[in-house]
Amino acid sequence: MTALANRFTATTMDADTDFFDAGGTSIAAVEFVAALARELDIHLDLDTVFFDARPRRLTNRWLADHPETAVPQRDTEDEADTDDLAQLFADLAGADRLPLVAPPERVAPRHILLTGATGFLGSHLLLDLLRHSEAHVVCLVRAADDQAAAERLEHALRRFMLPWSREVLRRVTPLAGDLREPRLGLSDERWATLAAEVDSIVNAGAAVDFLRGYPSLRRTNVLGPLTLAELACTGKPKPVHHISSLAVFNGTDATALGEDDPTANVAALPIGYDRSKWAAEAVLRRAGEHGLVVTVLRPGGIGSHPETGAHNPRDLNAGITAALMRFRTAPGFRYLNAAPVDWVSRVAAEIVGTPSAWGHNYHLTGAPTSLDRIVAETTLGGIGIRVQHWEQWCDDVVRRIREEPVPELESLAQVLQSPVARRQLAAMVTAPPASATRTEAFVSANGLPAPATPGPAARGRMLAAMTGLGPQASEQPYLRFNETLAGMVGPIGEPAEMPCDLRLTLSVASGAQVFTARTLDVTGELTCTGLHDEPLTVEGVATVRPHDGLPLRHEVRHPIMHYRLTLRDASGGEWWLEGYKFAAARRRLVRQLGTQVIELGRAGEPASYTGEVAVPMHTYLPDQIDGIQIDPRLPERQRRLAKMLWLSWFGGQLGKSLVEPILRVGTDLLDLRRAMRKEHRR
Repeated sequence: MTALANRFTATTMDADTDFFDAGGTSIAAVEFVAALARELDIHLDLDTVFFDARPRRLTNRWLADHPETAVPQRDTEDEADTDDLAQLFADLAGADRLPLVAPPERVAPRHILLTGATGFLGSHLLLDLLRHSEAHVVCLVRAADDQAAAERLEHALRRFMLPWSREVLRRVTPLAGDLREPRLGLSDERWATLAAEVDSIVNAGAAVDFLRGYPSLRRTNVLGPLTLAELACTGKPKPVHHISSLAVFNGTDATALGEDDPTANVAALPIGYDRSKWAAEAVLRRAGEHGLVVTVLRPGGIGSHPETGAHNPRDLNAGITAALMRFRTAPGFRYLNAAPVDWVSRVAAEIVGTPSAWGHNYHLTGAPTSLDRIVAETTLGGIGIRVQHWEQWCDDVVRRIREEPVPELESLAQVLQSPVARRQLAAMVTAPPASATRTEAFVSANGLPAPATPGPAARGRMLAAMTGLGPQASEQPYLRFNETLAGMVGPIGEPAEMPCDLRLTLSVASGAQVFTARTLDVTGELTCTGLHDEPLTVEGVATVRPHDGLPLRHEVRHPIMHYRLTLRDASGGEWWLEGYKFAAARRRLVRQLGTQVIELGRAGEPASYTGEVAVPMHTYLPDQIDGIQIDPRLPERQRRLAKMLWLSWFGGQLGKSLVEPILRVGTDLLDLRRAMRKEHRR
């Protein structure tokens, strides 16, 4: 079994090495289980592998479940209790061996040790520590040497769209080590040097995996913090700031989650990850009884960055959000206790740099978000959603990920297929709201901003970052309507005498597409016998108020809409069409909204035809108002609201376009009047 496991790991492992500690991934675990069944006729449940992925343990469990198989002689050590609760409490006892220490000096840190800097929150936290303090930061990175550690750190920051420069590297020391190992995998000399140099420890390192059991997670998530507590006790005492999780409350029957409320009964915690985070807090509480100053920072879900759209694809809240964006469906939860990553890291960095804030628990969650609010916000943002019971939602999302497929959501599918991990989701959707009284007071006292509420623009950036997760072109669009245009075109420099008709469908996949880029997708056909005997298919984009409505160069009219279309015939011949609807300060304002000045030409060639096409007035109401179609999968109430929002937004944009040239003329007249008065005074 060990030999087979080594095919799927990044480093060589022995019979007592955890599969995931050797670099195995969730997908590799699926392949490992399939290979065991195929080659050794050993049929293990995937949850068994995730619970404790050491080959010796897996073998013993298989043999115990199959007494007909000859059982080899095993040492007493191999008979050790595999119950994770027994192991958990044995791990807690390690804190009792820590020495008693005096409290650390309460001054702003100058030399910080940061773990987890290659993770989603840790990388943002690193930048905030640099931006908002004068401290030098030592980043513990799992790597072969310090150069490899620096390269891995740079890759992580760039992956999350964060800056990497000489100035960053000047104040950062990448240190090759391993949170899972005794003394962080450092030599005695480097351990002693580190203990003497750093004056604060920030632990953002953790194995975040909802499928793995406690035995598989304990080295990183429990023994790692214990090792950091040991470092904090070595030499001068140092404060420890530990990034925990609201998962320590999962399974509680409390009506609210206060910062100083008791955590859940560990036996009630549904999965190994929750238990490992509970145990880490318990270890550090015991370390606090030995004199260490420990600050516990508990995020809930950590959302995407509102400016860059950077996100953590393995975060369960991010997975729910991604499924919401992709499939327009969400589980029926009570509250989401989540905040964007930039706010979580900013508040955490401020706490680390404020000695008076040390030694307390903080909930870095922002205001809890109810299901009703999510439905309202997504509807306003043009992404109407269906709410399902969480079990039905799990089955539906997994089915759709498998059918489509959606590689970006593969990790979510693995979680939702696991009965063990589903218990985590069940606990999350029934979780009460988290309260953050101390955090809110700290944020207010230090002039920090409230967490940003994701609006349409932020949602659009997240969609852009989540490549492939937005609604697809082949799907039912969120909104669509028809537009008919008819007119005349002709060769450049000649009278426009060739009839030209366009029958178009304008659509949007989501409101975010409109509100961020003000674009609509265009399909349809163009009929112009002078251009081609058969109708040409049309595909392209229309932009509402291009250039923010400012006049084009050498043009006094204001652009209302800009069409960029590709025309194709049945044999593959290709043309292009570019058209503008303009507004000017003149009568017949409504007529301007429907008239389009167009140019056409062969692909790769300059324009050869020009002319005007206009919307026949009798088609405007049935096509573009009464004819608006909303995604039929949405509830009736959401469809009515979506249509109203579209008409309000689109009408407002057109209204601006018509008013701007009038205001411009008025301004010009006022300027002319002032100039005439000055001239008269002379």
